[in-house]
Amino acid sequence: MAHDVIISFRGITKAFGHNAIYDGLDLDIHRGETITVIGGSGTGKSVMLKMLIGLMRPDAGQIWFDGTELTALGEEGLIPVRRRIGMLFQGAALFDSLTVAENIAYPLREHLNMSPAERADRVREVLALVGLPGIEEMKPAELSGGMKKRVGLARAIAVRPEVIMYDEPTTGLDPINTNRINEMIVRTREALGVTSIVVTHDMHSAFQVSDRIAMLWARRIAAVGTVDEISRSEDPMVRSFIEGRSPAGTNYSVPPPPRR
Repeated sequence: MAHDVIISFRGITKAFGHNAIYDGLDLDIHRGETITVIGGSGTGKSVMLKMLIGLMRPDAGQIWFDGTELTALGEEGLIPVRRRIGMLFQGAALFDSLTVAENIAYPLREHLNMSPAERADRVREVLALVGLPGIEEMKPAELSGGMKKRVGLARAIAVRPEVIMYDEPTTGLDPINTNRINEMIVRTREALGVTSIVVTHDMHSAFQVSDRIAMLWARRIAAVGTVDEISRSEDPMVRSFIEGRSPAGTNYSVPPPPRR
């Protein structure tokens, strides 16, 4: 795996009213790796993903994507960046009125100049990749939760992005479907060579899919390392999160005040 940095968060601060989310967040993401961001509820894991595609803006700091400083770009400038990034939303975010094929083809119509036959071929290709061939004419209401997630992933990879972001990809799924999604994340990275950013509170998933794990705590990245480094960490915060307990009565959803 190449270790050049494709995404960099530098000195990011963000607050919603009086609720500070980040206070000096720094993180580098390497091209071709799968990095998982862990942390308790309310620590701002999903906010990082939204900032990367410009759905939210930091109050201060810089976000770099492949040499381009994103926080300086307007909506028009972000369009080519967004074409290079796919996202699997927490609820899959499928259009209920469209078929599976129409859902997957939607970004192809929006972003790529493809003929109907080429779009149909791409739809078949990505459905096969996520293990769901032949379901093009089904509607989202006919799909299980796990199938919806896999169709959402098919739609995310249809435009052949360089980066895929996964927002709580296994939330609400049973253990069998959780393992399927984890396997899909690994298989997609291997098949397409993409950079993957996974946001989750599920440590089993984090250990299964990741090259590196970063932990959000106290409004910044408190720890980052390989799966082995994180699993062996003696840091009290990391150990308590892995073991599912709150150290010294602290609550992960209410970090201490930022250091000044």
